[in-house]
Amino acid sequence: MISIFFALFTMQAAPHADVDWDKEFGVEERVRDPVTGEFPVDPYTQDDRNAGAEPFGGTAMAAHFGGQDGIRRIAERTVALSESDPRIASIFISRDTVRLRRTLFEQFCYILGAGCAYTGRDMVVAHAAMGVRMRDMNALVENLQQAMREENVPFAVQNRFLAKLAPMSHDVVAP
Repeated sequence: MISIFFALFTMQAAPHADVDWDKEFGVEERVRDPVTGEFPVDPYTQDDRNAGAEPFGGTAMAAHFGGQDGIRRIAERTVALSESDPRIASIFISRDTVRLRRTLFEQFCYILGAGCAYTGRDMVVAHAAMGVRMRDMNALVENLQQAMREENVPFAVQNRFLAKLAPMSHDVVAP
């Protein structure tokens, strides 16, 4: 049996060196924008309503988060924790985390009333076909909570923010 396998293996022809295997199998190379570092996406209408929640009134919430700088650190830390979290890391492997970091910051900044516009896609479109489950969403929220703790966001303020984000789970989690 082993000799038959070995004979078949050695008779196999070597692949042609001049064949473009990516083209043969329909693999398209994705090229990042040289300015933003993001992969291009299909056109969509940019609207703050795409952020998925109405912003808090005033600037108190943003101040608790350390303004735009603190919000940026929280968004970036949330993504970094999620990329290294074995429960959900696979979701982030084939995603444009450059774009994710930017749009997550914009979303948080807009919702917290820190003076940002949200330029990302709406939650349904952005998460379509990702297969996000409720346990994935829970892991992401735990990572967000860790990032907020690291920035010393008061617990009650964290809860107010999470309550604002919670209804979005219906648009993000796969049916």
